[in-house]
Amino acid sequence: MRHCSIASVSLGLTILLAACAQVPSPRSEMPKEPTVTSTHQPPNAAIRPHVVNSPHGDRTDNYYWMRDDSRTSPEVLDHLKAETAYADAMLAHTRPAQEALYSEIIGRIKQDDASVPFKKNGYWYYSRFEAGKEYPIHARRKGSMEAAEEILLDTNQLAEGKAFYQAAGLAVSDDGRQLVYAEDTSGRRQYVLRFKNLETGAYWSETIANVDSRAVWAADNRTVLYIEKDPVTLLGKRVRRHLLGSDPGADTLVYEEEDDSYYMGLARGRNGRYVYIGLSSTVSTEWRYADAADPALAFKVVYPRERDHEYTVEDHDDEFVIVSNWNARNFRVLRTAIASASDRAGWREWLAHRDDALVEDVEVFRDFVAINERSGGLRKIRIKQWQTGAESLISFDEPAYSAYVTSTPEYDSELLRFVYTSLTTPASTYDLNIRTGERQLLKREPVLGDFDPARYTSEFVFAPGRDGTMIPVSIVYRKDVARDGKAPLYIYGYGSYGASMDPTFSVTRLSLLDRGVVYAIAHVRGGEEMGRAWYENGRQLKKINTFNDFIDVTDYLVAKGYGARNRVVAQGGSAGGLLMGAIANMAPDRYRALVANVPFVDVVTTMLDESIPLTTNEFDEWGNPMQKAFYDYMLSYSPYDNVRAQDYPAMLVTTGLHDSQVQYFEPAKWVAKLRTVKTDQRPLLFHVNMEAGHGGKSGRFQRYRELAMDYAFLLDQLDVEVKAAESGLNSGFEVGHGH
Repeated sequence: MRHCSIASVSLGLTILLAACAQVPSPRSEMPKEPTVTSTHQPPNAAIRPHVVNSPHGDRTDNYYWMRDDSRTSPEVLDHLKAETAYADAMLAHTRPAQEALYSEIIGRIKQDDASVPFKKNGYWYYSRFEAGKEYPIHARRKGSMEAAEEILLDTNQLAEGKAFYQAAGLAVSDDGRQLVYAEDTSGRRQYVLRFKNLETGAYWSETIANVDSRAVWAADNRTVLYIEKDPVTLLGKRVRRHLLGSDPGADTLVYEEEDDSYYMGLARGRNGRYVYIGLSSTVSTEWRYADAADPALAFKVVYPRERDHEYTVEDHDDEFVIVSNWNARNFRVLRTAIASASDRAGWREWLAHRDDALVEDVEVFRDFVAINERSGGLRKIRIKQWQTGAESLISFDEPAYSAYVTSTPEYDSELLRFVYTSLTTPASTYDLNIRTGERQLLKREPVLGDFDPARYTSEFVFAPGRDGTMIPVSIVYRKDVARDGKAPLYIYGYGSYGASMDPTFSVTRLSLLDRGVVYAIAHVRGGEEMGRAWYENGRQLKKINTFNDFIDVTDYLVAKGYGARNRVVAQGGSAGGLLMGAIANMAPDRYRALVANVPFVDVVTTMLDESIPLTTNEFDEWGNPMQKAFYDYMLSYSPYDNVRAQDYPAMLVTTGLHDSQVQYFEPAKWVAKLRTVKTDQRPLLFHVNMEAGHGGKSGRFQRYRELAMDYAFLLDQLDVEVKAAESGLNSGFEVGHGH
């Protein structure tokens, strides 16, 4: 719904891949407050009272009629199209800025780029892009990168004629002969499995619809395990096994989950020995395993689910390596014999719990374990040797950064592959030799044009919250921007599901920084930047801390001169869109403009309705409104329910018609209610992508169209002039292409 919090481990072969204008001089005057002056009129949404029932009282929803699960109602579709037409008309004067920003952004991107190859079962796998094309080509070479290229999938060809296209979860059988992948052509994440013979290039005749994106091969190279979804809630419900070349209607049921509060995932162990089924709710997990070479694929439980016990598992020889929060709020690493894993008395601590460090996950190799941890608010990598137990933390120099293990599928390798990035350093992929300590830089994401990281400075500071909590903030800006309280300030936040917003590099962000904007990430409670307690203190009956933290960070940054009081804008998406909606109600005077992408804003009505996709998984995140304490609390902050007669910031709200995470009708209703209640004349724009889901448009470059629109709106509200970059960057695209 608002975020996919599926327990997962980095196992098996999944092939994934996923211009500088001058800084403006300080103006002699602060920008004038923008108002709506266009002759265009916003759509007038009909008011049709509908009673939303609950055990704790009924509420009237005047715009409930906008919900159409079939997405075919002419009235609803016409309203959404009218809203988008109004937004386009109101943004027409920013079209040159949008084009300049779009060209500038893609002009920094190396079009004929490729991922760093990784080795698996004798092949080197990678993805590459061709200049001017939207989608990746997935390929491999046998033995070495000098061998002839074999194309697994050219997704440019597969996407032809489709408004949306995504190929996900590519997995190759152990013998290298067969490929399975998942295809989405709507953006609703209801995938279709397809199978390809890599020796002949021919597709197998069978396809399997309404499945999850991840499938795994058994060791026989003919059997595939996949997850079948409930067609209404879109929850993974059943694991089935398919024999290549057979009728999917006869596929065997392997496992069925009865509890709708659990997500489901599949994985293959790094050494290939076991196949895993992972089951995860917000506060509980359970793992099942089967020998990948067992024809029966008989799954056993690693350890039975318990409320408030979360764990992940990998195997090493005859042991399981378990990351668990059993008597360890920030998790610890334990080892146990596989044969007796279900008896927790035999679990032995291998990496102790720390109050100042959160263990996120582990990557198990033959001779060592790499541990992704969070300490001091940053994502780091710890190495622990199997034989000696010696530990070391990989060190870096910058004040704010993120480092994490990436695709290193070879179980026997003495090389650890990791990515390092910061607010000023593009993603850099390294191989670290665990034996010698030597680091080899394999690739730094290229930034075309005259980008120079020395022009920018980053900071990692702590802002005091109203309850005394110190809130971490990552900040980046150009060195020639004075901290004199006059600069425009952009703040981003999320704060839910324990998802941490890391200080990573963004090629798109340069378009803000190079126009004098100070960029900040507020690491508010609800994430896990500061450990598990940071998450616990930002969910359920403590959710208000997320919103208060963001407002307090805003006040701190303005007080310290990072930005002007009346030149602050903010942006967030999904659960971060909930954050935008909450601060719009709670502190509208702090923000000049807000962008809320696919926002979760109708909290109570959605959480009361278990037919809405993924609702039941999230009672432990937001609370179950069938219980009065949660109902009352959620009602106290739900953005839709708390719209009131007051001035609001200028706002741009976006959604996708086929969104399965946050249904389009939530922001549609919110905008309609805001229009009738708010007292200001500032722009309120609602833009609907009629051909996309939660992630927006597909394709490498088209998503930057949407981001350019967001940026152009915010810069327009800040009265920051947008001129085309003077660095001579050439996007390689005709102006207006694909919009």
